[in-house]
Amino acid sequence: MRKTLILGASGGIGSAFAAACEAQGEHVVRLSRSADGFDITDEASVARHLGALDGSFDRVVVATGALEIGGAEPEKTIKSIERQAMMDQFALNAVGPALVIAHAHDLLPRDRRAVLAVLSARVGSIGDNRIGGWISYRSAKAAVNQVVHTAAIELARTHKQVVCVALHPGTVATPFTEKYLGRHPAVAPEEAAQNLLRVMDGLTVENSGQFFDWAGKEVPW
Repeated sequence: MRKTLILGASGGIGSAFAAACEAQGEHVVRLSRSADGFDITDEASVARHLGALDGSFDRVVVATGALEIGGAEPEKTIKSIERQAMMDQFALNAVGPALVIAHAHDLLPRDRRAVLAVLSARVGSIGDNRIGGWISYRSAKAAVNQVVHTAAIELARTHKQVVCVALHPGTVATPFTEKYLGRHPAVAPEEAAQNLLRVMDGLTVENSGQFFDWAGKEVPW
């Protein structure tokens, strides 16, 4: 039976991922801050929770993240930068996934294919940035993209069949995005999860270290 680990499983996309995997007959392990006390920003919490898991997983999905932390909204201009708000973004959206990858080596098989996917965002693309704004969130997502790319290079030395990627789920209708949707089209979390599962199932080791959107198209760094 395929085993899947979902980190951030209580969120809109995370819970939809877990449900979709279970519907496919997979054994799903869910971890979240609200249900399990899993704090991705705390290295001791990451080490404790991941260290307590047995065996290896065919899919590990880091579905944690936030656009607004502690009431700090995305900046409209760099003039609005606040140190703590920016540090909070990096702690959750970049350092957290890096800690997971650092402690996940023993959860990934060395003798078969597996996928380690970190949810990123298109706004983290430097090459695709045309309008500015959202400095802290953009920068944190750009940082996690670098983390994924670097980790993929290192993982390939010991886990030759593991595919490590950053994924953009598209605009998803969740409490995470509710205030910022405006007139932008959005999909339900269930549809986003199915889209990304299809992308993950189609990846090969040659795709490791890259950044893909919900349709399987490569996103520029």
